[in-house]
Amino acid sequence: MEDGDGLRQRRPIRPQVITDDSYVQEAERSGTYSGKVFRATLTFVALSLIIPSLAAVCLLESPIEPQTLSFPTPPLMTGPLEANFKLRKSVRLYEGELVGPESIVNIGDVLYTGTADGQIVKIEDEKIHTIARLGKPPCGTRENEPNCGRPLGMRVGPNGTLFVADAYQGIFEVNPVTGAVEMLVSSKTPIQGKQMSFVNDLAVTSDGRKIYFTDSSSKWQRKDYAMLVMEGTDDGRLLEYDTVTKEVKVLMGGLRFANGVQLSPAEDFVLVAETTMARIRRYYVSGLTKGGVDMFVDNMPGFPDNIRLSSTGGYWVAMSAVRLNPGFSMMDFLADKPWIKKIIFKILSQETVMKFVPRYSLVIELGEKGSYKRSFHDPNGEVATYISEAHEHDGYLYLGSFRSPFLCRLNLNDV
Repeated sequence: MEDGDGLRQRRPIRPQVITDDSYVQEAERSGTYSGKVFRATLTFVALSLIIPSLAAVCLLESPIEPQTLSFPTPPLMTGPLEANFKLRKSVRLYEGELVGPESIVNIGDVLYTGTADGQIVKIEDEKIHTIARLGKPPCGTRENEPNCGRPLGMRVGPNGTLFVADAYQGIFEVNPVTGAVEMLVSSKTPIQGKQMSFVNDLAVTSDGRKIYFTDSSSKWQRKDYAMLVMEGTDDGRLLEYDTVTKEVKVLMGGLRFANGVQLSPAEDFVLVAETTMARIRRYYVSGLTKGGVDMFVDNMPGFPDNIRLSSTGGYWVAMSAVRLNPGFSMMDFLADKPWIKKIIFKILSQETVMKFVPRYSLVIELGEKGSYKRSFHDPNGEVATYISEAHEHDGYLYLGSFRSPFLCRLNLNDV
């Protein structure tokens, strides 16, 4: 027998040939599978993180109960409202020395204002002097504002004293020479059963008999003004204080963020800014229409703050924020979406929310009947920021601010 006869025949082994195409096909199959696995895993992980987070957010209690609002389309920024850079011609004054000079008045060439740290100061010969404090230190933070005090609206009375609205404490009369302070109306005294939580601006008749002032809300304090705006609370009021009888009465209620106040030159009506609604209302204080209310300016291109007289017989209105058209307004977008507002304040602080407000500065001059005469702009707020008031004096427009560490001065001859 041959040696090979006893061996079992074996099938020859064929070598496996791997071509480029087969490699690619296999890689594609493998890659497709891996990609599907990766996407599925990523989706699972994302949902595992997002769903509990959303559930947690839903369980959080919102600090606000937003009302559903409605705005018409803002007016086109054309004609007197056409965008420009005129506010950039203003000059910053006392930068870093004044924080939040909300309202400005003058006695002669001496300027007076209130600051975020509770002081009433005068600016004379380019120097700043403290003349009074309405609250008690410590000051400088949002938390201690109620005790420190926050001077807002300011006016000069017929006898040369200052009338000041403090957001937390009420209405004061301040002697600019001696610094003596007298409280006229205390915020701790309810008016018609409602607390005054946010005293804002005031106007005084030429004889000093009547003081018209606003209380922005009976619920929210000044330190929570972003809550007030986003909630759309309609508990703001226009009030009247009689300096002889010492009586306070409510002239208007149901205002959404009652803000700036201004008497007409003839003192027959009072204008009041309704900030949240981007409009100015008018209340008649004398004549045949006494006690009547109508709309002075509706659907403004921004949210009005203080109102002051202009030398042309009209009114300067400072806009705390704008509604650009063309452009985007966050407040308009959110107006009829209270559920989004709730979520925003569940997860973000007021300070964070304020960072989303465009730094677009705008001052408007209205005619005596409420028409737009001209406007001054500073897109992006490069020079003038967070304007609260435009006070005209001796050919200049002094621009107050509710948070900037300076005031601005604009030469009206330059614009």
